[in-house]
Amino acid sequence: QVQLVESGGGLVQAGGSLRLSCAASGPTFIKYAMGWFRQALGKGREFVSAISWSGNKTSYVDSVKGRFTISRDSAKTTGYLQMNNLKPEDTAVYYCAARVVDYTEYEEVSSVSYKYNSWGRGTQVTVSS
Repeated sequence: QVQLVESGGGLVQAGGSLRLSCAASGPTFIKYAMGWFRQALGKGREFVSAISWSGNKTSYVDSVKGRFTISRDSAKTTGYLQMNNLKPEDTAVYYCAARVVDYTEYEEVSSVSYKYNSWGRGTQVTVSS
């Protein structure tokens, strides 16, 4: 299993930026793709972005394209979500997730929450207008 801890959330004005981090720990032989999801108050969990184990493939929900950038460090132990030009509708709890993959899936990304095996506890992002 992979343990995930998010950080970097907070309160920001519309148009501002935040950088979320997701620190992963667990057996080094486990390979995993990473994703970010969010859940606004009273709404269901929504896919935001994903990155493959290799780091070569990324995916974004249309509403954040051009504003958010997902990445992971070279050691593949930390994932990031750089969020620019934030809008009030981006307000939500943001969750990091990991999906264990085998060698045939190193380039795959997924927007489907049930495919992710491990989840962090979330970090609150609040964007004021």
